[in-house]
Parts: sequence; C-alpha cells; structure tokens
Amino acid sequence: MDAFWLHFLNYFFFVFHTVLIIFNLFGWLVPKTRRLHFYSLVITLFSWGVLGIWYGFGYCFLTDWHYQVLRKLGETGMPNSYIAFLIEKFTGWLPGADLVNTWTLILTVAALICSFWVNFMRKK
Repeated sequence: MDAFWLHFLNYFFFVFHTVLIIFNLFGWLVPKTRRLHFYSLVITLFSWGVLGIWYGFGYCFLTDWHYQVLRKLGETGMPNSYIAFLIEKFTGWLPGADLVNTWTLILTVAALICSFWVNFMRKK
C-alpha cells in the first residue's frame, strides 16, 4: 500500500477510534444520540466478548486494523490496549495492562448502565 494511504489511514483510525471511545463513554448524555450510543456499545461489547472468543477477550477490530497500519509504517512495541496506546501518546506514560483493562471495563459497564437507563428505563 502506498505510504500516503498508510498515513491517511493512521490519522483516520486515530481520530475515529478516539472519538468513538469518547462517544462510548458519554454519548448517553445527549438525547439525540442515545439510541446510537447504545448500539455502539453493543457492537463494542460484541467485539470484546464474541470476537474475543477467537482473538482473546477485549479484542477490538478497530485496534487490530489500526495496529496493522502502524506496523506497516514501522511502529513496534505497541501495547495490547488501544486505551494504553492513547494514554502513552498523549502523556508519555504507559500504564500497566491490568490498570487499563480494569478501568476500561468499569467505565464501559457504567456507560452501558447509563445508556440502558436513559434508553429503556427512564420515563419519557
């Protein structure tokens, strides 16, 4: 693949995946995006759990695709977690995998509970 497209895909995945993570955490707060937020979390959890049966729990196809691009660009030594990757890119600190995985799961479950509440339990 041409270097231009690899760099394009790198920036695309970096922006899209980062925005998606933020949306997965907070999309339930915006009434117009609540249903989309719920579906986004279901897809995320499907990737982590169902695809995770074959690829390992917590598998994210977006991380896999982005990391394939980064490897072609010569990047090495990337953490398994995209969240850890982002933390390291933004702060220079690479947190431990257990810390990242625990907080990622806690915050995702909290967002799912909030999304479920605003979409299905709250009186409209």
